[in-house]
Amino acid sequence: MKSVLFSTLLFCLSTSMPLAAQTAYHERQDVQAFVNEMVVEHGLDREWLLSVLADVEQRESVLEAIASPAEAMPWYRYRPIFMTDARIQGGVDFWEEHEHTLRRAEETFGVDAAMIVAIIGIETYYGRHQGTHPVLDSLVTLGFDYPPRAAFFRSELGQLFLLADEEDLDIHTLKGSYAGAMGAGQFISSSYRTYAVDFSNSGQRDLFNDWEDAIGSVANYFSEHGWQRGEAVVVPAILPDDLEMEKPAPLTRKKAGSLREAGLVFTQGVDNDKQVLPVRLELEDENAWWVGLNNFWVITRYNHSPLYAMAAWELSRAIEQEKRDRG
Repeated sequence: MKSVLFSTLLFCLSTSMPLAAQTAYHERQDVQAFVNEMVVEHGLDREWLLSVLADVEQRESVLEAIASPAEAMPWYRYRPIFMTDARIQGGVDFWEEHEHTLRRAEETFGVDAAMIVAIIGIETYYGRHQGTHPVLDSLVTLGFDYPPRAAFFRSELGQLFLLADEEDLDIHTLKGSYAGAMGAGQFISSSYRTYAVDFSNSGQRDLFNDWEDAIGSVANYFSEHGWQRGEAVVVPAILPDDLEMEKPAPLTRKKAGSLREAGLVFTQGVDNDKQVLPVRLELEDENAWWVGLNNFWVITRYNHSPLYAMAAWELSRAIEQEKRDRG
């Protein structure tokens, strides 16, 4: 009951007051200040920006969704969302359909094909569910009516305008997640601009309809963040029954030696000086401990959640095994 009340309170605090919601976005002072910034800093056309923003609607569904993300679930509830026979089989089907492109991406960027497939499988079920929220409306809603992360989403809105201008995209028709992520790999605007590649050599970076671009861009993202092809991702660890260890601080790496000194037993050799990420997974009756290595850390650059990283790793291994079993 407390968690329900907290989520309700968070939602109420994070949404705008009725007066702000009644005022058209393009008429609000904070929005006009944003427009001025885009004109002065990036040379975009003021009239275009205002005309685009005049059609934006506040999306209550977006504010509701961001108040209760899936990554807040315990592991035993989060894992079954992605580790299904259908998603594993679909991953192998996708791999076989795009075998040539995945092999080329693996060779070009040094990223394991299984991980590329798993990421696309988690993000959009292999392109089937790329999102139904208007990206423009989502980013405006979160950028101006969600105080906890307004600065971030306002920045992404600016990146969206620049992206639309650079790639000649119709900003009104772009659909994605409630948080503004787009395409088969669900790139936010800044990631699209920075990491998307024209892997098909078509002259445009198209993450919505061009599978070569989508696959190559996911691979490039991982490569740019330091993925090491063929290297281990995570190793299991054991915490003896007579010891207790607090839940690790989110995304805080520590030296392996310091975790050993605290009592965590590694089931595989890891140098004491290595920076690793301790991960505690909440099961129904106990906790499971893991130690994330460099490649695990790279996955958390794609989505800042250890749960997401574990699901992506497990799914990649299951897809790879099923592909081998099919022969």
